[in-house]
Amino acid sequence: MFAAMADCTPEELLIGGPLWTRQAVVELVRLVVGVDMTEQGVGLWLRGHGFTPQRPARRAYEQQSAVVRAWLDEEYPAIGTRTKAEDAAIAWVDRCGLRSDAVPPGRSWAPKGRTPIVRVTGKRPRVNVMSAVASRGALWFTVFTGRFTAAVFTAFLDRVARQAGRKVHVVADRHPVHRGKAVRSWLEDNADRVELHLMPGYSPELNPDELLNADLEHNVNASRARTVDRLAHGTRRFLRRRQRQPHVVRDYERLRHHHEAMVRWSIVRVTSRRLTRPR
Repeated sequence: MFAAMADCTPEELLIGGPLWTRQAVVELVRLVVGVDMTEQGVGLWLRGHGFTPQRPARRAYEQQSAVVRAWLDEEYPAIGTRTKAEDAAIAWVDRCGLRSDAVPPGRSWAPKGRTPIVRVTGKRPRVNVMSAVASRGALWFTVFTGRFTAAVFTAFLDRVARQAGRKVHVVADRHPVHRGKAVRSWLEDNADRVELHLMPGYSPELNPDELLNADLEHNVNASRARTVDRLAHGTRRFLRRRQRQPHVVRDYERLRHHHEAMVRWSIVRVTSRRLTRPR
């Protein structure tokens, strides 16, 4: 029963939706052992066997498992080997946007039936952040308010290479700007300083810089910023603090390896189910 919960969803077992709720487990127990349990009893029983309620990670339907597995098993190890041979650095790059109305202000205690009110601006200020993290704890970033273009991206790559002081192997997603003609031309002219490697499509969980984005969105209270300048100032202030905390930045890389292990496990699980599924 526990193996079924770990390897399948209620939807796959035709007893519910995509999530293992206590109600779905009640139905599973009734079908497997013929015992009717209460939802409260199921919750205590699951905790006693090492199960906890968790926010599920998201995976895009468009993600190609075979491509991701090949990248993890072949392409990324090859990047690491070249990096060591060239005494270069690996930097994981990503872009994110912060908008004052995109993140709720959190929760506040209040009398029952009286919803608390937080004053926010109706102007919706927004800033963009381009950042790069390295396994040794280095963090580079730029905060800008305009569009994300090839000029912005190449200027950021140039800064990363200058501040790193050696060649940098940059790992990024397959954003159209990253694959554009202007960026390819710049990379050809700067091949001795920067080399760009694109991750498989629809696989943000492989990038530790995504954890920095989540950290940023959680700790910068964008909803309280009344102007673009204030939002940009708060964003830069937080990122500069993280630059002085390389142990936190290194944790992004450590957690990426955890994500990578989970991705490998999920790929193997899906593949094995396909191979063993009766035709």
